[in-house]
Amino acid sequence: MPPPLLADLSTIDFTHVEAGPDEIRKYLQQRFEMEQLDVVVKYDAAAHLVVGYKDVKPDEFWVRGHIPGRPIVPGVLMIEAAAQLSTYYIKRALGDAFGKFIGFAGLEHVRFRGTVVPGDRLILLSKNLDLRARTSRCATQGVVNGRLVFEAEILGTAV
Repeated sequence: MPPPLLADLSTIDFTHVEAGPDEIRKYLQQRFEMEQLDVVVKYDAAAHLVVGYKDVKPDEFWVRGHIPGRPIVPGVLMIEAAAQLSTYYIKRALGDAFGKFIGFAGLEHVRFRGTVVPGDRLILLSKNLDLRARTSRCATQGVVNGRLVFEAEILGTAV
């Protein structure tokens, strides 16, 4: 049985843009094909929560080869999108006090529960569970059409 969502999506205004691509780039260093976060719609420092999304386009770099005739978003890119959302939260909360770049330190409790395909809006949720001087732990989830498609705890470290 899937866990409850980190936030009640019915209370979030997905037409509100907290941060678009230009604002997100102030906090993230990924560019070009590796930009996996389109919009942040909610940043709640008090709740340690951030919500955003990635609109999956039919011309993404991976579509041709994963899987020909039936493209599905690779799980590692779903995790990357969640990591970028988590990084946005950490960098916005702490600025460069955490470090210039946040790298993967590990993944825990990863479960994929559905597929994501071109045309889908992958809603991403991240809740910071632990934020220290050089490490972080975030619970993350991905949702498509109201259905949980993945969950993972992402560990980050200042690099």
